[in-house]
Amino acid sequence: MTSILRHPPRAALLAALTFVAARTATAQGTPTASAARDAIAPARTTASVQDIVRSISLDDAMKLAEERSEGVRIAQAGLLRARGQAYQARSQYLPQFSGSLAFTKTLSSQFEEISKRAADFDAANPPADTLRTLCTLNAQIPRNASQPVRDAGLQTATTDCGPGGGLENSPIAKIFAAPQTLTIGLVGSMNLFTGGRIIAANKIASSARHSAEIGYASALAALRLQVTEAYYDALLSDRLATIADSSLKQSERTLAQVRLARNVGNTSEFELLRAQVTSDNQRPLTIQRHTTRDLALLRLKQLLDLPASDSLALTSDLADSTLAGGSKDARTISRTFAALASASDTSAESRSTVRQLAEAVKIQQNSFRIARAQRIPSLSLSTQYGRTAYPSQGIPSLHDFFPSWTVTGTLAVPLFTGGRITGDEMIARANLIEARENYQQVKELAALDARSTIAQLEQAVAEWTASQGTAEQAARAYRIAEVRYGEGISTQLELSESRILLQSAQANRAFAARNLRVAQQRLALLRDLPLAGQQSAPANTQQSGGATTQQQSGASQGQSSSPTQSAGGTTNTNSFGGQQP
Repeated sequence: MTSILRHPPRAALLAALTFVAARTATAQGTPTASAARDAIAPARTTASVQDIVRSISLDDAMKLAEERSEGVRIAQAGLLRARGQAYQARSQYLPQFSGSLAFTKTLSSQFEEISKRAADFDAANPPADTLRTLCTLNAQIPRNASQPVRDAGLQTATTDCGPGGGLENSPIAKIFAAPQTLTIGLVGSMNLFTGGRIIAANKIASSARHSAEIGYASALAALRLQVTEAYYDALLSDRLATIADSSLKQSERTLAQVRLARNVGNTSEFELLRAQVTSDNQRPLTIQRHTTRDLALLRLKQLLDLPASDSLALTSDLADSTLAGGSKDARTISRTFAALASASDTSAESRSTVRQLAEAVKIQQNSFRIARAQRIPSLSLSTQYGRTAYPSQGIPSLHDFFPSWTVTGTLAVPLFTGGRITGDEMIARANLIEARENYQQVKELAALDARSTIAQLEQAVAEWTASQGTAEQAARAYRIAEVRYGEGISTQLELSESRILLQSAQANRAFAARNLRVAQQRLALLRDLPLAGQQSAPANTQQSGGATTQQQSGASQGQSSSPTQSAGGTTNTNSFGGQQP
């Protein structure tokens, strides 16, 4: 068989062969580029004309996520709870007053029964004069009265006393045997000395509030990083899908040319099989890229709390010109990001998790003070004022109320607690030691995490600068390879290798852009971000001194992964599944 290398076709013959190849491919049912795109997603429904495409930038996505994020609302609730606990602790400094209104209806009274039995007894056994004179206690006799007045009073008391000796007419009997009682009261109390317990409780509440504020800021930072990663993952997956579509078109165009050359007898069956296998291998990868793009968009919608059926148009750019201020000089880009790294607060003490544990140490210190203060006596003052009426019927007037006012000072001294206070001190000391050691441990991890973040940024900058111009060179090399193959001075293997290099260079460029943007955002948010790999800090709720403290931390975010390139740069293993040829 005559080889193409020995008989290079002319330009006119090439044009004719290309036209005939297109007609032949259509007649034989060979999948064209449009048919291949239709075959990529057969189950994908076509959006109706009435569907609204939501255009959204990265800033818009962050604002929308902050408004709808459950994690942020949980952090806000924790902050509100901590502020309420601060109010509770502060109230112990101030006097406490409460009012009361009580009405009592006596259905049966022992005093009424006693009076009734005494009356029945006196009716059956009239008392002697010596006993009847006891009723003179109820007579209204002035102290300076003359003897005739006293005698008249005694005579009146004796005749009017009646059965029962006058018990039912006694004012004391009105109190104990009253059928109805109305009491209006006011109670107040105040702590005078507690051995420092209230001061320590307020410090605990203040530390808990600071910890909740740090947790809220950490939740916001973690959410922003998650949205940034999801947004640029969606842009990256869309770019990879576009690259896969372009590679599929190129392989189909090569297959059409080889099939035409085979029909006219200018190439071998081996070359046709090679082109067919190359095109068929590209189609599953293209389908995979489109599926990955759909999943990335779905994850972004999930973070933004948008319906899965909504269509998104991502307006922020992953293009090369928007990175590093549009500079194309590698040294300028490196200096720009080096200045960014030096300007960012990367100290271990400033990290949100470390600051939260510092507040936890303060909480445990004050809890230990409260445990020790239990051995110190406490002094409190309370007062109770009330007015009581005993109405027989209707609403009593102000004159019918009788006042009562008491003031009580209480000194509480622990004499014997069976070892409870000692146990509380031991527990508080152990919690304090544990909190300090956790603080030191996390502080070291924070320093390591900061260095790792800076190293990731440097790696992303290096990948970005290394990929500069590679995609353009690979595109130019592929165009030359196409011309060489069309002129018959190159093989299909050389053309396939050029296409693989072009696809790999474009994918690496897209990955470098995504990783650089994520690394830049992570460094900017590093101060408020939780430590990398930390899922969540354990919530620790402690009751001490009347104040409840809660240590919180926002959702964490793991380190972003960069593509792993194999030797020769022909494959690219990534988080989007499969290998990128």
